[in-house]
Amino acid sequence: MNREEVDRALRHLRDERERIGTALLDLEGHTGYRLLEGGTLSGETARRQSEVRARMASLWTLFDLYGRTLREAEELRARHAKPGGEQLARLTHLLSGASVELPAEEVPLERRTLLGAPQAERLSLDAVVRRMNPLYEQVARDVAALDGVWSALLDRLGEVEAERRAVAELVDELGEPETEFRRAAGNLDALARTVRADPLALTRDGRPDTGALDAVAAELAELKERLAEAVRFRRGFEERMARMREAVALVRSAEDEVERARREVQAKIASPVLPDPADRASLLADRLAALSALGDRRRWGDLADRAVDLERAARDALDQARADLRLITGLLDRREELRGRLMAYRAKAARLGHAEDPELGALYEEAHAVLWTSPCDLRKATVMLSGYQQAVSARTKGPGR
Repeated sequence: MNREEVDRALRHLRDERERIGTALLDLEGHTGYRLLEGGTLSGETARRQSEVRARMASLWTLFDLYGRTLREAEELRARHAKPGGEQLARLTHLLSGASVELPAEEVPLERRTLLGAPQAERLSLDAVVRRMNPLYEQVARDVAALDGVWSALLDRLGEVEAERRAVAELVDELGEPETEFRRAAGNLDALARTVRADPLALTRDGRPDTGALDAVAAELAELKERLAEAVRFRRGFEERMARMREAVALVRSAEDEVERARREVQAKIASPVLPDPADRASLLADRLAALSALGDRRRWGDLADRAVDLERAARDALDQARADLRLITGLLDRREELRGRLMAYRAKAARLGHAEDPELGALYEEAHAVLWTSPCDLRKATVMLSGYQQAVSARTKGPGR
């Protein structure tokens, strides 16, 4: 190289050194790299940490050797304003020749023997940069991949831990131990240790797998809903108990009405088919008494669950009692319907001039006797009414029948 070529090469290499140093510092400042260096790791993540540390050590070693050689060239050039042939030859060697001697640990494995490296490897400054490039790219890939996995897992972990804190507040407010919460919290603690120490253990095809965290989150959400109901129940215990007493009273009143209707139908209708007698109100009252005892013992979690079941059972019992009442009173309604139809056809016969018809009169009297006799045989009354209707209808068609 002549003097101008040396100076041009020095400017280029100084700029290159500056950019390489900045890139290495930026890499060490990356979130993923700081996470990797800041914790006590295990498993696959610890193995990856070891690989990244080894590559970064090699990068800094190569960069240091690069810098030393470049500084030697800069100092030589600074000492000679007009370098002669010997100095230019030395500068040419430093700037473009195999001037960087690698320590034994930096010699690639394929160049070593059983007894170690046969000789120290020498590289030019350009070759040092080429050696550094794949190391840098691999570290950057590893750090970026780990950062993506770790960030996603830590974010999800933070959400689930917030859910746990919310559940813990409810447990504290209720003042009673919660076995399910302790189990879910234990599972979350184990997952948290894995997320922080070995996040790569929670990956699938290189992507973060939050399935285990999601399962704990679902369990905590369900638990929070149940405990929140228990807290609401505790705060409004007396009011809730009063509403349940009213619900049980409604069931008892409805069943009493069913029983009164049953006795009336049995007296007025022959051989009625009726639903079996039910005493659901007594069973509900027993369950309500058990709830009150739980309240005395401050068992709010069990209370809330059982209260919901009792309220549902009371609604079902009331619906069933009302359905039974409709079925039973429907028999009396059927008798009234038959009576009304008999009277309507009698009026029709009279309107058509058959009020004195002896056959119609006899059919009417027979049907009337059945419908106004207790107990009333609805089947027989239906048959007789049908016969009377047919007789009346036949007479409306006239002599040409």
